[in-house]
Amino acid sequence: MAIRLPREKQLACLQHLVEGNTIRSTERLLGVHRDTVMRLMVRFGTACQTMMDQRIRGLTVDKIEIDETWTFCGRKNRTLSPNEKLERYDLGDQYLWVALEADSKLVISHVVGKRSGDNARRLIRDLSERLVFPTPHEADLHGYRPICQITTDMYIVYPEAIDQFFGPYVKYGQIKKDYRSHDMPGRYTPAEIVATQRKGIFNIEGDELYGLSTSYVERFNLTNRVLQKRFTRLSLGFSKKLDNLKAACSMFMGYYNFVWRTRRPGKSGRYRPPAAMMAGVTSRLWSFEDLYDEAMAA
Repeated sequence: MAIRLPREKQLACLQHLVEGNTIRSTERLLGVHRDTVMRLMVRFGTACQTMMDQRIRGLTVDKIEIDETWTFCGRKNRTLSPNEKLERYDLGDQYLWVALEADSKLVISHVVGKRSGDNARRLIRDLSERLVFPTPHEADLHGYRPICQITTDMYIVYPEAIDQFFGPYVKYGQIKKDYRSHDMPGRYTPAEIVATQRKGIFNIEGDELYGLSTSYVERFNLTNRVLQKRFTRLSLGFSKKLDNLKAACSMFMGYYNFVWRTRRPGKSGRYRPPAAMMAGVTSRLWSFEDLYDEAMAA
């Protein structure tokens, strides 16, 4: 179904969504029916994914951090029947899997779905297809040169997936952070890190173990929860359909990679270029209007 909104109104609706507004609040603020806002979001999110699939390719990176962010679709897992838990992959707990480049903060790849081995392999396969691998040559008979370092949490499915799609061309390690809460169990209060365990899996030697970190991708998770209403805890902004959640995540990744600007370390408050510009994916600053035009033309 065609969307007959003026271009300016479409841009306003989408900017409200990527800045943390809900579908219904956007409806109230702009006077656009929520069904129209939803169709526009799905259309734009799908276009952003197509555009990123075309542009985020052939990357040479140093360090990659991988993590998952929890949300739910329709209902939480505890309210699902036993049959629904077995058969309805589109209901209950869902996770946003993210592979983030540590230097530029570029989200290279993401997957939305259950916390399963299949989705871990989907993420790692997609990530490997976006990086530059060395071409086969005689030196490979004597040794392999890792193309990047990957750090994940200690979820058991990662080593097999990374070994399958990267083989010897990766340095891979895991990190586990132990927390202690100073408040009542179950409360949403900041916890204190009391211990950190690092484990080298592939090609991690000596002091390289101390370079394993997921701090940047965890900081991205905070940005995601602030700017995507569907990930805000204890709210009614959750997704009712998995396809809508996937489109919303693709829309946000396009905005984060090409438009959103993080601040430089320290107290200067100066902005860095967008992640895509830092990673060399684009050579210019993009506005949200530029993102809209590029995505819709992809």
